[in-house]
Amino acid sequence: MAAISSCRQNDVQGQPISKLASSYFKDYISCELQRLKKIQRRNIQILCQQPLREISGAFGDLGTLMPLFLGLAQNDSISVSSTLVFMGLSNILTGVYFGIPLPVQPMKAIAAVAIAGRYTQPQLASAGLFSAAIVGFLSISGLVRWFTRWIPLPIVKGIQVGTGISLMISAGGYLPLSLSSHSSAYLALTATLLFLLFCSVFRKIPFVLVLVLLCIPMVFFVYDYEPHLSIWKPVLTIPSPADFGFGAINAGLGQIPLTTLNSIIAVTFLAVDLVPDAPEPSATAIGSSVAVMNLVGCWFSAMPLCHGSGGLASQYRFGARSGTSIIFLGIVKLLLGLFASEYAIQYCRVFSPVPLGVLLFTAGLELAKMGESLNTEAARDLWEKTEPALAEHDAFESTARTARKLTEKERMRRWVVMLATVGSILAAKNDGVGFVVGLVLHGAYKMIDRIEDTRHQSEGYTRLENQEPGQDTQP
Repeated sequence: MAAISSCRQNDVQGQPISKLASSYFKDYISCELQRLKKIQRRNIQILCQQPLREISGAFGDLGTLMPLFLGLAQNDSISVSSTLVFMGLSNILTGVYFGIPLPVQPMKAIAAVAIAGRYTQPQLASAGLFSAAIVGFLSISGLVRWFTRWIPLPIVKGIQVGTGISLMISAGGYLPLSLSSHSSAYLALTATLLFLLFCSVFRKIPFVLVLVLLCIPMVFFVYDYEPHLSIWKPVLTIPSPADFGFGAINAGLGQIPLTTLNSIIAVTFLAVDLVPDAPEPSATAIGSSVAVMNLVGCWFSAMPLCHGSGGLASQYRFGARSGTSIIFLGIVKLLLGLFASEYAIQYCRVFSPVPLGVLLFTAGLELAKMGESLNTEAARDLWEKTEPALAEHDAFESTARTARKLTEKERMRRWVVMLATVGSILAAKNDGVGFVVGLVLHGAYKMIDRIEDTRHQSEGYTRLENQEPGQDTQP
């Protein structure tokens, strides 16, 4: 709608509905094509400026993808080749449409339940289809867009920080943190951290890309089993009513708040913070993307997919700045799914857990530090004025913003709401619980303010009533 409003508006009075609909559709297509052209110019420009960093950043989300992908594959809960094909296509289309390093990653709540319960392919597909249908309805109806505008920023920041700290905690499962760990694990951790420090100083060296390339020879030498090339043969999966009810209730239902809060709302805000020069993705578009990915892929036993703020922060941290990075990743996944899915599984098995832990920890740290901007001029809910700035050579219009100044009381309350959201997420291990706690606390502060305002007004009226006629009102 915003794109259409920026285009030429026609006189619509007296025209039939069919003609108005046709004109609206043409304007929409024209504006979308213009937007996509700008995005592709930006993608190509950034790829030419830093090709290695874009490719390296594409693999920044491996710490989230590999363990869940491998766990579902070992339980035969997914079709490996179908998952790679549809993940690859989703990566490519996401990079083309959004123009930012927006990840395509597993639905974590569904994957965790499915791995623990050893779900069958129809049961897992049912969970993905149910979640996608609900998210699609919320997106198309405009409820997600309304929800994104209505949710207080301290709660959004709390979700981002809570998710980041959760990633850092989960990284401990891959790192040698006990005295009983093998010495080779300590050696691998030391080498990885030193190499990460080296790449942080010499930023042209792609950290993740080097790790990915180093593990490729291990596919052929670590295990006696030798993978083979195979052509993808899609098989349709149609869940029975019993499978659909089981998967939807036991796994799909718990994924909906996580997808809405972390994969849509938190991503929308984080994208603006990390890549402000790129077009801002709308909550409706991101939610629709999640719905389409699963409403197509899950019928072929592909892994339920979503976007995520942790993956976006990770890919940004390791160099990705445009959609080119995930387009490249999508091409790699697509080729593996079409011809070499066995090699992909073997690669996941041989990839050292220590670098995965470092990737997860670094990604969590990058996401958690987004909470620092809560009370600064970068906080979107403090913007009082936006005006187009002159930027003839920019791909997208920049804006001049002024931020409202906060009182000490406001600053403290915003921090408390954010920290309460973070603490609740970590304690309950559930984004939905953190959201509810933050929302209740935010509402309590609002109620206190209203009570105090009402009391002050009543006290003012009482003073005026008790004042003698002609008496000066000034102190």
